Amino acid sequence: MCRLLYIDSTNEFSIKEYLVKFAEISKNSKEYQGHGWGCAFWENGKWNYYKNIKPVWEDSFDKFGKTTRLIAHARSAFQDKGIAVENNMPFYDEKYVFIFNGELSGVRIKEEGRIGAEKIFNFIKRFDKENIKDALAKGTDAIKKLTSYIRAMNIIIADKSKAYVYSYFNEEPDYFTMNFVKNDRVTIVCSEKLPGINGWMKIENNSLTEF
Repeated sequence: MCRLLYIDSTNEFSIKEYLVKFAEISKNSKEYQGHGWGCAFWENGKWNYYKNIKPVWEDSFDKFGKTTRLIAHARSAFQDKGIAVENNMPFYDEKYVFIFNGELSGVRIKEEGRIGAEKIFNFIKRFDKENIKDALAKGTDAIKKLTSYIRAMNIIIADKSKAYVYSYFNEEPDYFTMNFVKNDRVTIVCSEKLPGINGWMKIENNSLTEF
């Protein structure tokens, strides 16, 4: 299952500095996170995107500069299938950036998408009436009702100013619990505690949090 990262800061920070930490937790994860990776970073008033089929810990981050917002995703493909850069997250459109971590069985929804995560993104957007937080709440509630079993469903959706984190799991809380650090300068949300950073708190299971 994938690893997720979101950072929002009042001051610019080095993208490379945090991606190095993210690569470390991905490489050392108990589940393989090397089926490609991707990120989105805020620059010149818009999201910019990067994806690579390499494991995140084998890529070079020297190409990245500074930003105030960053989203990153390291992929662990379900049953090692569909390993292609087009399937890497983030998925995005003109308004939202989306990353996902989890596993669902017996999902009874019909939606466009190359892989399950993209279908979930598109399904949630069906409920969007200019309020993506409300859409995320309604969409995930519908998915739970239309799914036989959810091992986990962790989602981060960001727009131009905020991020919304939905966390739900039925197994392995040590692995699927999302963590965050928040102060007056920076907000960090991650699947695991990034090394060298203190003050982490757990995001409650079955919750939707606005950052």
